Amino acid sequence: MKIKKAVFPVAGLGTRFIPATKAMAKEMLPVVDKPIIQYAVEEAFAAGIEQIIFVTGRGKKALEDHFDRSFEIEHSLMEKGKEDLLKQIQELVPKTGTIIYTRQNQPLGLGHAIWCARDIVGDEPFAVLLADDLIQTDKPVLAEMVKKFDRLRASMAAVMEIEKNQTDKYGILDAQQVEEDIFRIDDMVEKPKPEDAPSNLAIVGRYILTPRIFQHLGKEKKGAGGEIQLTDAMKALLKEQPIFGYKFHGKRFDCGDKVGFQMANLAFALERPDMRDRLINFIKEIQKDV
Repeated sequence: MKIKKAVFPVAGLGTRFIPATKAMAKEMLPVVDKPIIQYAVEEAFAAGIEQIIFVTGRGKKALEDHFDRSFEIEHSLMEKGKEDLLKQIQELVPKTGTIIYTRQNQPLGLGHAIWCARDIVGDEPFAVLLADDLIQTDKPVLAEMVKKFDRLRASMAAVMEIEKNQTDKYGILDAQQVEEDIFRIDDMVEKPKPEDAPSNLAIVGRYILTPRIFQHLGKEKKGAGGEIQLTDAMKALLKEQPIFGYKFHGKRFDCGDKVGFQMANLAFALERPDMRDRLINFIKEIQKDV
């Protein structure tokens, strides 16, 4: 079956960015001039996704408004002859029915957030994108994963190599390399200590999952941090179906972290011809004072 639906868990409170996120959804924080969430949605559409499913919580109205029409702004831009800006905001709004919203009414973890979308996803494979993981690459990661899924017909997760002392921040794989960029997963561990980690291959926030995952998420078994972990459900799924890791090409930025967020802003701004030269000159200036 074609991957047509993508789930975006966006119910988090963004406490690491308070006070900026006190009255603003963290997914709306801008990287250069686009909200973090927009990069992820654009990646999904580039992969052929036809339906976006946002799993939201309280305080996410700005996110919903971002992907809706704003007649006041459009009228103002039209009167001022700002056609380029008008086109940009009109292109943000997909066709009616393309975006669906559902609520996660309790903060029970990533696995629970995905489970909240079960009735919308139905009995078909689907994608999951974590907007905090912003990936700079020439080949959109989800589009490459969809190609791999079409051939392998199995669940998969995007993976990357990390420093060994960082394993307690990620889901870590015990896996065997079967192709240049594909690993067959034997086991996975959620946030192990470096001495207990089976490898330095870490899961990043892009998944393609078969609907069987909902059976395991529905058992509501709590794991690390007292939350329902997607990693634990995938471990259970491994006993029934193969799961692969796709080692993507590109640079991943953790936009849920203040330093990672600033790095992303700088990296994406340096890609912009209208900003690059001035930024490089500024970087050279401040380096003298470091």
